[in-house]
Amino acid sequence: MTNRHDPASSVEFIAFRELHHPRYLSYARVWFREGGLAASVVEDAFAAMAAGWAEILGSPNPTAAAWRILRATVAARFDPTRAPAQPQRVSAADEDLAILHYVVGLATPEIADVVGTDTANVASQLRHALRAAADW
Repeated sequence: MTNRHDPASSVEFIAFRELHHPRYLSYARVWFREGGLAASVVEDAFAAMAAGWAEILGSPNPTAAAWRILRATVAARFDPTRAPAQPQRVSAADEDLAILHYVVGLATPEIADVVGTDTANVASQLRHALRAAADW
């Protein structure tokens, strides 16, 4: 029996987690290559999502709200001094989409589902990112 007051045990949250966990983990592995650090970051993000689940569900776009939490968790835990310096050629949002597409291997409809936007927007941003950063 589930605790109806615990968002992490709600059917909706469990389904959301099962759907997005593999993609979130693949994304986090791009930023955190050490053993379980990527998994830890994703778990922290899901804990934050569970804590704010009612607000996420009440937002205009719950998937986008959850993605922002994941992205903020990654940004908070990422240590840029441990990564090679690279010039910033695209926005962080475009960089996220490029990582999801070119590194993780997601198709544009999957990316749209993960970040909570429409496929046309993802395709447009990917074209922009590709033009702006020829070394992707």
